[in-house]
Amino acid sequence: MFDNVWLIPLFPLIGFLFLGLFGKKIKNEAIIGGIGTLMIFLSFLVSCGILMQMIGLPPEQRVFEKVMFPWIYSGSFKADMAFLVDPLSVVMIMVVTGVGSLIHLYSIGYMHGDEGFCRFFAYLNLFCMSMLMLVLGNNMLVMFIGWEGVGLCSYLLIGYYFHKKSAGDAAKKAFVMNRVGDFGFLIGLFTLYWWFGSNHNIWTVNFMEIKAASHLLPYGGVVTVATLCFFLGATGKSAQIPLFTWLPDAMEGPTPVSALIHAATMVTAGVYMIARMSFVFVKSPETMMVVAVVGAATAIFAATIGTAQNDIKRVLAYSTVSQLGFMFLAMGVGAFSAGIFHLMTHAFFKACLFLGSGSVIHSMHYALHKIHSHDDAQDMRNMGGLKAAMPITFLTFLVSTIAISGIPGFSGFFSKDEILWQAFANPYHGNLNIVLWGVGAIAACFTAFYMFRLVFMTFFGESRINPKAKSYLHESPLTITIPLMVLGFLAVVGGYLGMPKLMGMLPNYFEHWLDPVFEKANDYGAKYAHAAHFSHTLEWGLMGASVVVALVGIGIAFTMYVKNTELPGKFVATFPTLHRVVYNKWYVDELYDYLFVNPCKAFGQFLWKGFDVVVIDGVVNGVANVVMGFAGVFRFMQSGYIHNYAASMAIGVVVILGYYIFK
Repeated sequence: MFDNVWLIPLFPLIGFLFLGLFGKKIKNEAIIGGIGTLMIFLSFLVSCGILMQMIGLPPEQRVFEKVMFPWIYSGSFKADMAFLVDPLSVVMIMVVTGVGSLIHLYSIGYMHGDEGFCRFFAYLNLFCMSMLMLVLGNNMLVMFIGWEGVGLCSYLLIGYYFHKKSAGDAAKKAFVMNRVGDFGFLIGLFTLYWWFGSNHNIWTVNFMEIKAASHLLPYGGVVTVATLCFFLGATGKSAQIPLFTWLPDAMEGPTPVSALIHAATMVTAGVYMIARMSFVFVKSPETMMVVAVVGAATAIFAATIGTAQNDIKRVLAYSTVSQLGFMFLAMGVGAFSAGIFHLMTHAFFKACLFLGSGSVIHSMHYALHKIHSHDDAQDMRNMGGLKAAMPITFLTFLVSTIAISGIPGFSGFFSKDEILWQAFANPYHGNLNIVLWGVGAIAACFTAFYMFRLVFMTFFGESRINPKAKSYLHESPLTITIPLMVLGFLAVVGGYLGMPKLMGMLPNYFEHWLDPVFEKANDYGAKYAHAAHFSHTLEWGLMGASVVVALVGIGIAFTMYVKNTELPGKFVATFPTLHRVVYNKWYVDELYDYLFVNPCKAFGQFLWKGFDVVVIDGVVNGVANVVMGFAGVFRFMQSGYIHNYAASMAIGVVVILGYYIFK
């Protein structure tokens, strides 16, 4: 089955080409949506076959490279178009194709009646194909094809409603900020390639070859430079400080796009890249600290913003930024398996949450459209009491909210608690560990608060929708609710694949599965890390503390938005400045406008009006004016009259004769 790995990205590529070239001729939405969904589902089936085959192999044999054809050969350098199958890439293809298939199915119902229905599914297939290329590439150049592909697709899908200026601006913002990160990725790639080649004559970008030669890399130094550049690329793709502001604006795209970007594709690329190159990152203690600190800071910073947003999708967007921060915190403390585990569980509950919000918006939009109301269908202040009208959406949304809040028994608890424990007990950062754990715990509290605030404002209490529209509220069709139920189920059971050793109920299957991938990184880390041994009592205590902070967040949300609904207004009145600053996202966008955007605009204006118009156009137009001046003088010599030409000839003869006579 490993030999068929090339089919995984091929199927969605075929779907993209077919729908892009011939889709407009197909007038049936069911056929268009069915083709798009079938292509990614076929990739899922192949991925399942590869997973089954790999499970049957011993750990040391779970690596396979499929070379499709020679790609770039120059001297000692060669890069093939090839795919890498190992436990890490198998996890990623299962997430991308599995969750991606459900999102495709959901889109058939959600995008019904949209004039760009075919274009939308073509873009979705291309998006999934690009992400699959990224996670399957056996070298950094193939990865970069997928890396740039998901960037292009995010631009196309965020700006899907291109007739809206806000959508176009959001798409450009995402594209430009990701180019900044991509520049860092390329510099890191070139630095690593140059060092291996110039010092050891190893001219390669192949992951397995770099891993085999990674013992030659020094600790720190050039490795720090390269890994910090790679990390800059990761902050762009995975929306971390400082390149995170594009992701909340990505809500301008259709809701299925939000689910695909946030759960299964683009934003997980940076986490995956660090995991894939863990054996390089761990050789730079400085970079590991930077990754951990940035991850923790992003987790709490984005969480605070989520507490004040009223747009249901925007709350979830900042939630994604925050949860990605937890994943990077895991990477920075050397808990690579825990970070990938949280990536997987997050894909389940975050896809369910986004698709659930889409189900709510779908119903709200229909109801408001029926009464010709222009109320915002995404504003939670216009909702309330929806659980009776939308029971399936409510239950799946509630389950996923419990999971992301870290309540025991649900998937998010197992993955997030493992990250918090590793942040406290990791051997890399010494006294900083307690700070990392504390920041992570506070961020977890904020997460529980803003997520249950969302649930209570949307599904509980009195309905705040226009009374005339209440009768039109309804549950979504099966194409929408079936993916919700599947994802809701995974949000519950997905965590049992990685139960902590402390509980002892089940083996930590997920960690054991990824052990061969991260074995070398762990060995390198052990050479400079100072491992400490902690008691099970302390681990149980910290686990209990993480549950308590989650319950505190839920309790505060319940008190403010169910029990005493006047409290939010009183809080805003008491702390108006704090609320205004948080509501306006700490004015980071305005700061970036002041520091970067406006100066770039001013420089562009200068190049246009000052340099282009005055200098470039001045030179070109000046030459033209000189030519025209001479032409204006000499054109009188070409009048077209014979007597003028005869007179000119006579004058010429007289001048020549006079010259010879009087010289």
